[in-house]
Amino acid sequence: MARVVVIGAGVGGLAAAARLAAAGHDVTVCEQSSRIGGKLGWYERDGYGFDTGPSLLTMPGVFEDLFAATGGPLRAELDLRRLDPIASYRFADGTTLAAHADDDAFAAELDERLGGGAGGDWRRLAARAARVFDAAEGPFLSSPVRAGGLARLAWASPGDVAAVAPGRSLRGLGRSYLRDPRLRMLLDRYATYSGSDPRRAPAALVSVVHAERRFGGWYVPGGLRRLGEAIARRAEDRGARILLDTRVLRVTRTPGGRVDGVRLADGILLPADVVVANIDAAALYGRLVDDRAGRRHVRRATPSMSGFVLLLALSGSTPALGHHTVTFPADYDGEFDAVFAGRLADDPAVYIAAPADPACAPPDGEAWFVLVNAAAHVPHTADAAPRTQRRGVRGLDWDQPGLADGYARRILDLLAARGLDVRSRLRWYETITPADLERRTGAVGGSIYGGSSNGARAAFLRPPNAARVPGLFLVGGSTHPGGGLPLVVLSAGIVAGLVGPA
Repeated sequence: MARVVVIGAGVGGLAAAARLAAAGHDVTVCEQSSRIGGKLGWYERDGYGFDTGPSLLTMPGVFEDLFAATGGPLRAELDLRRLDPIASYRFADGTTLAAHADDDAFAAELDERLGGGAGGDWRRLAARAARVFDAAEGPFLSSPVRAGGLARLAWASPGDVAAVAPGRSLRGLGRSYLRDPRLRMLLDRYATYSGSDPRRAPAALVSVVHAERRFGGWYVPGGLRRLGEAIARRAEDRGARILLDTRVLRVTRTPGGRVDGVRLADGILLPADVVVANIDAAALYGRLVDDRAGRRHVRRATPSMSGFVLLLALSGSTPALGHHTVTFPADYDGEFDAVFAGRLADDPAVYIAAPADPACAPPDGEAWFVLVNAAAHVPHTADAAPRTQRRGVRGLDWDQPGLADGYARRILDLLAARGLDVRSRLRWYETITPADLERRTGAVGGSIYGGSSNGARAAFLRPPNAARVPGLFLVGGSTHPGGGLPLVVLSAGIVAGLVGPA
């Protein structure tokens, strides 16, 4: 039995704690904040409640596997509701689309709304996406990646490599399959699921299309925070201890270099044979561990985009508004140009989550979670220590007086121009900036997914789950296999396999 300390009670850390405790290890989770869940935040006020992080659950089988492996079925702990449509899309020319969960219904919707054989084009792209997903699922998503991983994958299955199309961008793949520019814009959005630019993100991200379509989009009544709570209960049921308001200052090591514990902010040393870091890799190697190999990995990655969030407490109801709605600008490239250059996007895509859930709004109101892609937070007078791990980062000082409120008004005006004018119904709003995200989650600059997927080899440039420091492991969105709830839970499974049973 190993003594394991998990740094951070995000979903990846909690999942690792549950698996390792179920395997017989002595597990302690240290969380610097007063709540669990990491980016699965929740905000309540005046009868309104908001998920402040992820608002869509995909690949539920990943979570079913986690719960089955740690003592019992997921559905005994948590209710899941499948969404249909998964999302609704609004384009600048007034076209609307409903992404029905049924593939035939979606293809028919595309033909009706877009014409020109759009449904058939999408079916051909979806077939390609399925091949890419099948090629990546075993050797990549569920397995650790070490040095030379890209080359080994290539030589192992040349046919799979042809489907993955290394060196090709998601934008380029879309142009070869999709004739309608609105449909290509919809595909581009899948790059933003990992905080990436579709013009630079690899074509392999088309696999996300397959994952969403095949496994569906799901919602947890009461908010996705319930997922984090359920995983935490499972970890504690298996014997893990979760310590809140417990900040780790340093991972300590033996003279030989192996981890031997963590030093807490109050000076206490927690001994450990294994340390699992569920924090941003840039913060880990910038503050908690002195390791040149880890720093090199972080430096080679382009940070992902961050996000600017509006929480809108509205009176009344919006006719025909779906659970998820995306409104696109006329010029999507202008948004990516601005965000990765460290500027505000004047005309960004706007994502809205408006659950029909009594836990989220009173009977006479609606709670909208509104998200736009945003540049990272780079303060003018920053403590540069962790930021030196991300060279060339361009961003904004989101703590500038008036910046957040001014941009909030800009987004409200944009929504009005796109047919969703809620300004007269607004009871109050709150903003969450990239600076807030950094403070709340420890993600450097508020980069939601750690490193982006910009570049053909980006996925293999993420820090591996097993660090060069003996006894140190990484889980979460900034390490392999990437960001998003299913992938961080897969990272926990990889780490549990690397640590092994007690």
